[in-house]
Amino acid sequence: HDDAVNLQETIKGIITDIKIENVEFEYDMSEIIPNNIKYCFAAITKEAIANIIKHSNATSVKITLREHPALYQLCIEDDGKGYNPEEGDTTGIGLKNMQERVQMLGGTFQIRGDNGFRIFITIPKKQD
Repeated sequence: HDDAVNLQETIKGIITDIKIENVEFEYDMSEIIPNNIKYCFAAITKEAIANIIKHSNATSVKITLREHPALYQLCIEDDGKGYNPEEGDTTGIGLKNMQERVQMLGGTFQIRGDNGFRIFITIPKKQD
Protein backbone atom coordinates (compact mmCIF):
# COMPACT_ATOMS: atom_id res chain seq x y z
CA HIS A 1 0.00 0.00 0.00
CA ASP A 2 2.75 2.48 0.95
CA ASP A 3 4.55 2.02 -2.34
CA ALA A 4 1.34 3.01 -4.08
CA VAL A 5 1.64 6.56 -2.75
CA ASN A 6 2.25 8.63 -5.85
CA LEU A 7 4.03 11.81 -4.80
CA GLN A 8 3.19 13.67 -8.00
CA GLU A 9 -0.54 12.90 -7.67
CA THR A 10 -0.49 13.72 -3.95
CA ILE A 11 1.00 17.17 -4.61
CA LYS A 12 -1.46 17.76 -7.45
CA GLY A 13 -4.26 16.93 -5.01
CA ILE A 14 -2.91 19.43 -2.48
CA ILE A 15 -2.68 22.25 -5.02
CA THR A 16 -6.14 21.62 -6.52
CA ASP A 17 -7.75 23.51 -3.64
CA ILE A 18 -5.57 26.61 -3.85
CA LYS A 19 -7.55 29.75 -4.62
CA ILE A 20 -4.56 31.49 -6.20
CA GLU A 21 -4.53 32.54 -9.86
CA ASN A 22 -1.21 31.11 -11.00
CA VAL A 23 0.03 27.82 -9.64
CA GLU A 24 3.03 26.31 -11.40
CA PHE A 25 4.02 22.74 -10.61
CA GLU A 26 7.23 21.22 -11.92
CA TYR A 27 7.93 17.56 -11.20
CA ASP A 28 11.08 15.76 -12.26
CA MET A 29 11.59 12.67 -10.10
CA SER A 30 11.87 8.96 -10.73
CA GLU A 31 9.17 6.42 -9.90
CA ILE A 32 11.13 5.00 -6.99
CA ILE A 33 11.30 7.46 -4.10
CA PRO A 34 11.68 6.33 -0.48
CA ASN A 35 8.43 6.64 1.48
CA ASN A 36 10.01 8.84 4.14
CA ILE A 37 10.93 11.37 1.44
CA LYS A 38 7.43 11.17 -0.10
CA TYR A 39 5.73 11.80 3.23
CA CYS A 40 8.16 14.57 4.16
CA PHE A 41 7.67 16.44 0.86
CA ALA A 42 3.88 15.96 0.91
CA ALA A 43 3.55 17.21 4.51
CA ILE A 44 5.80 20.19 3.89
CA THR A 45 3.95 21.13 0.70
CA LYS A 46 0.63 20.93 2.54
CA GLU A 47 1.90 23.12 5.39
CA ALA A 48 3.56 25.62 3.03
CA ILE A 49 0.36 25.99 0.99
CA ALA A 50 -1.63 26.56 4.19
CA ASN A 51 0.88 29.27 5.19
CA ILE A 52 0.72 30.90 1.75
CA ILE A 53 -3.08 31.02 1.88
CA LYS A 54 -3.09 32.32 5.45
CA HIS A 55 -0.26 34.86 5.40
CA SER A 56 1.11 35.85 2.02
CA ASN A 57 -1.54 37.47 -0.23
CA ALA A 58 0.29 35.78 -3.11
CA THR A 59 -1.05 35.75 -6.67
CA SER A 60 1.32 33.04 -7.86
CA VAL A 61 2.96 29.96 -6.38
CA LYS A 62 5.62 27.73 -7.86
CA ILE A 63 6.30 24.24 -6.53
CA THR A 64 9.30 22.35 -7.88
CA LEU A 65 10.28 18.78 -7.00
CA ARG A 66 13.48 17.48 -8.56
CA GLU A 67 15.68 14.47 -8.24
CA HIS A 68 19.40 14.86 -8.74
CA PRO A 69 22.01 12.07 -8.73
CA ALA A 70 22.82 12.60 -5.04
CA LEU A 71 19.75 14.34 -3.62
CA TYR A 72 16.05 15.18 -3.68
CA GLN A 73 15.01 18.80 -3.85
CA LEU A 74 11.79 20.66 -3.02
CA CYS A 75 11.32 24.36 -3.65
CA ILE A 76 8.13 26.27 -2.89
CA GLU A 77 8.00 29.97 -3.68
CA ASP A 78 5.33 32.64 -3.87
CA ASP A 79 5.10 36.29 -4.86
CA GLY A 80 3.37 37.34 -1.67
CA LYS A 81 4.35 39.90 0.90
CA GLY A 82 7.38 37.90 1.99
CA TYR A 83 8.85 38.01 5.43
CA ASN A 84 10.71 40.63 7.39
CA PRO A 85 12.56 39.19 10.42
CA GLU A 86 12.16 42.57 12.17
CA GLU A 87 8.39 42.21 12.13
CA GLY A 88 7.84 38.68 13.28
CA ASP A 89 8.85 35.24 14.16
CA THR A 90 9.82 32.62 11.56
CA THR A 91 9.87 29.92 14.17
CA GLY A 92 6.14 29.32 13.90
CA ILE A 93 5.19 25.73 14.63
CA GLY A 94 4.67 25.01 10.91
CA LEU A 95 8.15 26.13 9.88
CA LYS A 96 9.68 24.44 12.91
CA ASN A 97 7.93 21.17 12.00
CA MET A 98 9.16 21.44 8.40
CA GLN A 99 12.70 22.03 9.57
CA GLU A 100 12.59 19.06 11.97
CA ARG A 101 11.24 16.73 9.27
CA VAL A 102 14.06 17.71 6.93
CA GLN A 103 16.76 17.45 9.62
CA MET A 104 15.55 13.94 10.55
CA LEU A 105 16.34 12.95 6.96
CA GLY A 106 19.77 14.63 7.06
CA GLY A 107 18.67 17.42 4.73
CA THR A 108 18.96 21.19 4.63
CA PHE A 109 16.09 23.62 5.07
CA GLN A 110 16.38 27.24 3.97
CA ILE A 111 13.86 30.05 3.85
CA ARG A 112 14.03 33.48 2.25
CA GLY A 113 11.53 36.24 2.73
CA ASP A 114 12.58 38.92 0.26
CA ASN A 115 10.54 39.17 -2.97
CA GLY A 116 7.88 36.81 -1.67
CA PHE A 117 8.58 33.74 0.41
CA ARG A 118 10.74 30.79 -0.58
CA ILE A 119 11.35 27.42 1.04
CA PHE A 120 14.27 25.45 -0.36
CA ILE A 121 14.92 21.89 0.81
CA THR A 122 17.50 19.31 -0.17
CA ILE A 123 17.66 15.77 1.19
CA PRO A 124 20.61 13.52 0.36
CA LYS A 125 19.85 10.12 -1.14
CA LYS A 126 22.32 8.31 1.10
CA GLN A 127 21.07 9.07 4.58
CA ASP A 128 23.48 8.48 7.41
